[in-house]
Amino acid sequence: MAIAMNRIVVSPSSYAYRPHQPRRSRSYIASSIRSATTEVTNGRKLYIPPREVHVQVKHSMPPQKLEIFKSLEGWADETLLTYLKPVEKSWQPTDFLPEAESEGFYEQVKELRERCKELPDEYFVVLVGDMITEEALPTYQTMLNTLDGVRDETGASPTPWAVWTRAWTAEENRHGDLLNKYLYLSGRVDMRQIEKTIQYLIGSGMDPKTENNPYLGFIYTSFQERATFISHGNTARHAKDLGDLKLAQICGTIAADEKRHETAYTKIVEKLFEIDADGTILGLADMMKKKISMPAHLMYDGQDDNLFGHFSTIAQRLGVYTAKDYADILEFLVERWNVETLSGLSSEGHKAQLHWLVCFVNLIGT
Repeated sequence: MAIAMNRIVVSPSSYAYRPHQPRRSRSYIASSIRSATTEVTNGRKLYIPPREVHVQVKHSMPPQKLEIFKSLEGWADETLLTYLKPVEKSWQPTDFLPEAESEGFYEQVKELRERCKELPDEYFVVLVGDMITEEALPTYQTMLNTLDGVRDETGASPTPWAVWTRAWTAEENRHGDLLNKYLYLSGRVDMRQIEKTIQYLIGSGMDPKTENNPYLGFIYTSFQERATFISHGNTARHAKDLGDLKLAQICGTIAADEKRHETAYTKIVEKLFEIDADGTILGLADMMKKKISMPAHLMYDGQDDNLFGHFSTIAQRLGVYTAKDYADILEFLVERWNVETLSGLSSEGHKAQLHWLVCFVNLIGT
């Protein structure tokens, strides 16, 4: 992404860092999509999302497969929902922030800002990128509710799939809330620019190429939850190394949530391999062929046409999320789902298994 900051500027053309301001800087994060266009009709401007996506495939799962997900509702109720935590036992963002009702609030904010002064600008770039990704949560709930056989049909459906989606969203909602407030209190970032980027991102949606297909959707979420676990875990490690132990605790707590959610989604795919190995390996090979896109790949701030790319470059340089992490996640999932040792596949399933393994070997060999 193109990221402009008071202390540094990451130019979309040169990616060069040009120091020009003292230490206490505000970080500007610009996003990665083509500029939003408007047209005037009868004196009114129409909002048009800033990036178009490719021609999309819809409802690729054969209708007869719907019964599989209906039959799994009992399993989801007994197994999947156990990975949710009761609200009364869950942490809340205010547990980690200065107490607004306390007489010592201003002193606590001052201490937070003093700690943040020692954090380098590049660290704030990846932290802001992570926060913007978390804040686009409405898009992710929408994506889950496009999946045939598991969507929340009414908005308050009692099916285990729908209960999971709503409660998962509720748990994830705390992540963006917490990081947003911490960054606001830090005084180091341009919050209005960040808020614009979040609005652009939610308005743009996402294009995970999951085709309304729950096989593809749950493979995607398994990958993404592990990716966010790794990313937040690495920002926690960096914060600890840089001396901000409270921020390290925040990022580590979020990472722990992501790990629990990763386990839940990988359990779903594990169950699908158990009852429909052919359909699941075909889905896995398909997602491998298309490659997993990051949920915030349409990030944009109204200025930078390659914002997500620039953000990813800095995350790679800091070791927060790297190309090696992508390959490591695939290796983890191969072992988690015993892809190499699957047996009893049809000829088409066996072909997909071999294709997946060849692609995987080529990837980790690069």
